[in-house]
Amino acid sequence: MKKITNFKRVYVWELPVRIFHWLNVLALFVLVVTGFIIANPPAILSSAEATNLHSFGIVRFLHFTAAYLFLFVLIMRFYWAFVGNRFANWKAFWPFTKKNWNNFWHVMKIDIMLFNDKEEDVTKISIGHNSVATLSYIAMFVIAIVQIATGFALYGDMASWWLPKMFTWVIPLFGGDFIVRSIHHTAMWLFIFFAMVHVYLVFYHDWLEGRGEVSSMFGGYKFVSDERLKHAHKEEEVEIKEEKGIVATK
Repeated sequence: MKKITNFKRVYVWELPVRIFHWLNVLALFVLVVTGFIIANPPAILSSAEATNLHSFGIVRFLHFTAAYLFLFVLIMRFYWAFVGNRFANWKAFWPFTKKNWNNFWHVMKIDIMLFNDKEEDVTKISIGHNSVATLSYIAMFVIAIVQIATGFALYGDMASWWLPKMFTWVIPLFGGDFIVRSIHHTAMWLFIFFAMVHVYLVFYHDWLEGRGEVSSMFGGYKFVSDERLKHAHKEEEVEIKEEKGIVATK
């Protein structure tokens, strides 16, 4: 007889997290498009006076504006890692736990190698981010810091504001503009690769698990089975006891 599973709506992604996510999407899209144009400017034929042509200036303005937005979102998301719910909290991204390590191999087997479990175990399905996603977000956070530092370093000499000038030390550190531009450009391709994999896996999980993975980033809710919720409550109780020193950590 086929097992009947009851699902409940669980509020996973808070409104600030969803806002940060979509602002990041907007900022990265603008940064990538304008970045390609800045790296390889198109030839524009016009009979107008050069002083009246502002097309490339507009491109640069959009790029710098998106860069400030990207920095603002990164700072706010870092802040929310200390005040958000358990799915947004920094503890959810801490990879050095037995639970995350076991989940890592499960996700690698199912998502990457496309194997199937002999017996379905819903306790291995993450309600928030799985362990592979958390590791990738940590890596993206580091790359974002590199992208911000190199970008503002390249902008610092021509900027009138103090913020970009704080990064002027980056160019001498790496030995010149060329290397810094190369690092900045390479980091952009890493973001593009991450975005492609991220979108694929979100739709893959939405199809495989049917828990509203895509819609959750609009409404905040996922559909979680009763069995998984009971296990999550037990995990949460153990974590609370470990924090209070009642149960020894493993």
